[in-house]
Amino acid sequence: MIERIVNGFVPRKHHIQLKDETGHLHFEHCITQEGFDAPYTITYHRNAPHRQLNAPTTHGWLPREAASSVSKELKKRHFLSQKLDASPKSPLDARIPILFNADVTIGVLKPTTEDTAYFNNGDGDDLFYIHQGGGTLRTLLGDVEFNEGDYVYVPRGILHRFIPKKGVDQWWVWVECRGGVHIPRQWRNQVGQLRMDAPYCHRDFRAPAFLDPRDEGIRETVVKRGDVFHGFTTKEAPLDVVGWDGSVYPWAFHILNFQPRVGLTHLPPTWHGTFATRGALICSFVPRPTDFHPEAIPCPYPHSSVDVDEFIFYCKGNFTSRKGVSPGSMSYHPAGIPHGPHPGSYEGSIGHKETNELAVMLDCMLPLQHTTHAAALEDGNYMQSFIP
Repeated sequence: MIERIVNGFVPRKHHIQLKDETGHLHFEHCITQEGFDAPYTITYHRNAPHRQLNAPTTHGWLPREAASSVSKELKKRHFLSQKLDASPKSPLDARIPILFNADVTIGVLKPTTEDTAYFNNGDGDDLFYIHQGGGTLRTLLGDVEFNEGDYVYVPRGILHRFIPKKGVDQWWVWVECRGGVHIPRQWRNQVGQLRMDAPYCHRDFRAPAFLDPRDEGIRETVVKRGDVFHGFTTKEAPLDVVGWDGSVYPWAFHILNFQPRVGLTHLPPTWHGTFATRGALICSFVPRPTDFHPEAIPCPYPHSSVDVDEFIFYCKGNFTSRKGVSPGSMSYHPAGIPHGPHPGSYEGSIGHKETNELAVMLDCMLPLQHTTHAAALEDGNYMQSFIP
């Protein structure tokens, strides 16, 4: 997605024989997007990657529709993920869906153990924000090390498992993107390179560190497709890749590598757009100087975004527009009713020269539904908190 990478032992051309010094013929495996029209990666395996058998599995999380809340009341909402306890589960099993529509599922997880099976999300790309913790994303393309403040991206079709750091509290935000994750169009030039005026550069993305074939003793693979979890088993180790070549691969990107824009007056959220997916823009709010017009009002103005629902995960800092939120708070402001700063915040921001807020936001084109998990975390006084 960022650029083409080649690692390890590959033939000089696509779709021709690859043999080692003993004459062993390797298997080419094409991982393609949008049929064969979009970015792809080709991996080379010692064994055939498609020889798997169905097997029962107990892994997975409660599907979002099954957890859907019956409440349809239109109101601003505040969910407290701080109330969630760490789960004695692996990342594959600890995910809790909070909000969803046909394009995205937004959730949180606080895993404590490593995945004991490999996973492939056949329903969409996964994007994580690591609010607390860190660890290793192990994939058939190599390892991606990640830490607090990182976005971690796992494309659909990439076999992987997470290994959280031991003895470190983990608290991740998770977005399942049914239409894939990509760089917003305005940040690329005509050949796909990141523009010089983009808010980040190619060097900010950390690609997998390729490793030789490994056998971790794991033979179970879990595939999610149609919101159902399917188990498979293989005779050989799945991480038997000797080389790969392509543009589809996982990566990590630290949120503070996003370079914020500053304007004479308040800039709209599109200037904070970091990643895009079908039906949603994913934004990063990072510390920055505020607007510098002599009569500027740094606090965001009340607005009616008639086409989008807004979700914000508050990471750290002082949020000029919000009272009563703290790290781990999640606000949901639906289209149809205006939203804006809490009483006193608008006028109180005048004269401020900088903001130290850190937050992740999604603007979603389709209405978001909340789950029963979200209802259990809801701050029931949030709607009333906007009345002075």
